[in-house]
Amino acid sequence: MRLAKYLAHAGVASRRAAEDIVRAGRVTVAGEVVTDPARDVDDSSGVAVDGAPLRPARERVVYAVHKPAGVVSTARDTHGRPTVVELATPGAGRLYRVGRLDADTTGLILLTNDGELAHRLTHPRFEVPKTYRARVRGHVREDALRRLREGLELEDGRTGPARARRLDDGTVELTITEGRKRQVRRMLEAVGHPVIELRRVAFGPLRLGALQPGAARRLTAKEVAELSAGRSARSPGRGRSRRPARR
Repeated sequence: MRLAKYLAHAGVASRRAAEDIVRAGRVTVAGEVVTDPARDVDDSSGVAVDGAPLRPARERVVYAVHKPAGVVSTARDTHGRPTVVELATPGAGRLYRVGRLDADTTGLILLTNDGELAHRLTHPRFEVPKTYRARVRGHVREDALRRLREGLELEDGRTGPARARRLDDGTVELTITEGRKRQVRRMLEAVGHPVIELRRVAFGPLRLGALQPGAARRLTAKEVAELSAGRSARSPGRGRSRRPARR
């Protein structure tokens, strides 16, 4: 296994951050400093970071969490606010959040001990879809949905195509494959519909379902495999608009 991947699986850091750690000369293999992230290693190689030997990679675990409002998407908070990591099963070990949700946004967020999986699920080039339901101000017309589907200009650049549909007069379901800061809120405000309430209901093939606010559950091996497989077949395409999905 590549050294950077080994570090990510061991829970040291995400794959990209692990590559930086290796290049900085902080990793030794059998007592010798190694700066090549592609170096082949295994559990018998004697890998250490900053002088501390690594234990063999733990079993990969992923938790689905229903984040309530007021809970922050960090491992710890300097202001003492509750965090999503605290909602996982006690004794789960060190977990990475997969992406983030604003403190006032509720819904599905994932936690895992696999830094490489977290990277794959959040990096834009993998186009993993995330679906949100937003209660908004105003009557949502078809021209606003069309603009969302085609992509629109924000202050940090044009958004990619999204899937958008109106569920009722003041509720919109929006699926995106990007993850810019407060992107869904900014997109809806840009088409004249400020968000009143926002909830993420799906991440890739995984749906929030009946998971209650504040609750967490460990994903099955099948669910983890589906997440790891890559982009959902129902994700929005690049470079062309889509009609609203029928569900």
